[in-house]
Amino acid sequence: MSENGKIFIFDTTLRDGEQAPGASMNKAEKLRIAALLDAMGVDVIEAGFPGSSLGDFDAVRAVAAATRNSIVAGLSRAVRSDIDKCADALKPAKRKRIHTFISTSAVHMEYKLRMTPEQVLSAVIDSVGYARNLCDDVEWSCEDGTRSDRDFLCRCFEAAIQAGASTVNIADTVGYTMPGEFIDLIQYIMNRVPNIDKVRFSVHCHDDLGLGVANSLAAISAGARQIECTINGIGERAGNASLEEVVMALDVRRDLFRCNTSINTRYLSEASRLVSEITGFPVPPNKAVVGSNAFAHESGIHQHGVINHRATYEIMEPAEVGAAQSSLVMGKHSGRHAFLFKLKELGLNLEENSLERAFEDFKHFADTRKSVSDEEILALAEKELVFDCGAALDLHSVVVHTSKAGATSVQLAVTKNGRVEKVELLGREPFTVISAAFQQIFPNHGDLKSYDVNLSCSGGSAMASALVKLGSGALAAEGRATADNTFNAFSKAYLNALVRILNRADIPALS
Repeated sequence: MSENGKIFIFDTTLRDGEQAPGASMNKAEKLRIAALLDAMGVDVIEAGFPGSSLGDFDAVRAVAAATRNSIVAGLSRAVRSDIDKCADALKPAKRKRIHTFISTSAVHMEYKLRMTPEQVLSAVIDSVGYARNLCDDVEWSCEDGTRSDRDFLCRCFEAAIQAGASTVNIADTVGYTMPGEFIDLIQYIMNRVPNIDKVRFSVHCHDDLGLGVANSLAAISAGARQIECTINGIGERAGNASLEEVVMALDVRRDLFRCNTSINTRYLSEASRLVSEITGFPVPPNKAVVGSNAFAHESGIHQHGVINHRATYEIMEPAEVGAAQSSLVMGKHSGRHAFLFKLKELGLNLEENSLERAFEDFKHFADTRKSVSDEEILALAEKELVFDCGAALDLHSVVVHTSKAGATSVQLAVTKNGRVEKVELLGREPFTVISAAFQQIFPNHGDLKSYDVNLSCSGGSAMASALVKLGSGALAAEGRATADNTFNAFSKAYLNALVRILNRADIPALS
């Protein structure tokens, strides 16, 4: 594809992203992120604002020295001392860019800069010309460009191009513009500024109204060929346009934009995790492209569709963005198709009646939980497995009392062929006492080898799960179960394992 169809990705995670309150990064952290951005094919890495502090100067210099492929940019105000520091910090870079800016809106010129439009125009010419003498690649940006007078904007763009800028950028600094409005503004500028077709037109969109990505994509449709963005969309206030969302929108909708980027999209999830780890800003589960729910499905209708054909509810594959495979989140919205699919994934096959009972148990159980784990599904389904051991076994009850001195009393009752058998034992550790009680009812049919019991709380209710492993001579089996408390879960899991041993042993029917 020709360069006319190439969209340049200018990542400003290390500069504008770092300006998000609480997101400050040290030099080592910036180097880790920059190395990944370089590897993933980012065209321009804005490494910082060298004139803002000695620490930022050192970080920009370190990134400039370490980066192998990307252009490394430093930001400077339209002030010669800032530009000098920027040029100095960028000296080690193989490819470098000085990015200088000034505000052009009436409100900024009056209340922030205390400058007239003519003074601002003069500063544009001086700063770009001065930077061009220090660096072959200069970008000029109009801060708060979308709230600026259109004709004045055109004068500033024309002046910047004449002074030597190779990239000109309009910033929607406060996320104010609307996509249609932005298209009209960009086309207005492109139709009126001489030689603007000789430079690269760039946009820098903020997300104050949640339109950072939408405005960036609108700008591309209007002719912009560079997008300034950040990983996870971090940045001042509500943040910047999200790199991963812009890149994947262009990738998925090539039919519409007919553009490409140099980004290796398989790095996107890794980059998201790294920036989240370094800044301490968690990625929302519902975040587009890289959120943990981006490829997760709970609705029964959606799960059924994805099982039949991924494209029914996924417009990109998880592997394309370096994410784990799609997941079916089992919960109260899940349907029978998803439940059966999950059982097959877990290696369980139930006959029709057992499947119906297990599914009904699952639906009742799921109503009390945010989600249902694979282990819980196993426990719910395994009790429906049919075993021909010559006896009908079920847990009738288990009562455990522990004294302050540490003594444990267990009363165990098991239904066997319709008859309840009871045992009462004393001991110390509750689970080993329960195991000993089972041994009295089923002598020589399995020794306790190991067990694991867990208690969790979700949706205001407690749920215990247990895994019990038994051995009897050359035979070994394990059982799983869930219950409302740990003793019931352990006892049910023990009985499930015991049934497996009874099923596989050459023993007479239990009386």
